[in-house]
Amino acid sequence: MTLDPLPLNTVVGAFLLAFPALFSIVNPLGAALTFHQVTEGRGDRHALAWRIAVYALFILLGSLLLGSYILGFFGVSLGALRVAGGLVVAIRAWSLLMDPEVQEDRKANAAAPAEKAHDDVAFFPLTMPFTTGPGAISVAIALSSQRPAEGHGVLTFFIGVSLAAVLVALMVGVFYRWSSVVLSMLGRSGARVLSRLVAFLLLCVGVQIISSGLESLVPTYLKAAT
Repeated sequence: MTLDPLPLNTVVGAFLLAFPALFSIVNPLGAALTFHQVTEGRGDRHALAWRIAVYALFILLGSLLLGSYILGFFGVSLGALRVAGGLVVAIRAWSLLMDPEVQEDRKANAAAPAEKAHDDVAFFPLTMPFTTGPGAISVAIALSSQRPAEGHGVLTFFIGVSLAAVLVALMVGVFYRWSSVVLSMLGRSGARVLSRLVAFLLLCVGVQIISSGLESLVPTYLKAAT
């Protein structure tokens, strides 16, 4: 007996697809360690954490709700968008799985200007590109390609993925706010182990998105060939 995944035209099904992918790519636990380092000594660190969470939420929601429609405007079919988006997610996950240290260094370099700045660094560089950079945006757009083609399921799908974005943004705020606790509990080695686990989950999501894209593309091409 096999268990079929929940359909994506339900709130729970869409949430269960989006949350692991967004959590994996944003990685608020691992990012909290770098946030703690680059904001050391800032008196506004706690308020900064929540501003970053709000900005990250807007970026994720914008990518989830508008991304696939913008690409569709340029004539990209939903099936092609799913295959391309799934490849982006899978490649990103593979790099996170194989070389988490390289990804950590990239994020640390992205956040480095905040270490010396004394003005508001909540949006740049701590939200964009450190917390929700090009990788998170591309994953969010790939997730949006999973929306049902039409019908009432589109609304429930977007409710589900939006709830996932809200939860991930909330976790960003919580983990950044208590980054010192995260540092004492996990440390660098613990964060890398966690990063590899969630990267594997992200890889599975990428393969699933590719599979759904091929399911819609292959019958179309076979029908056209005959």
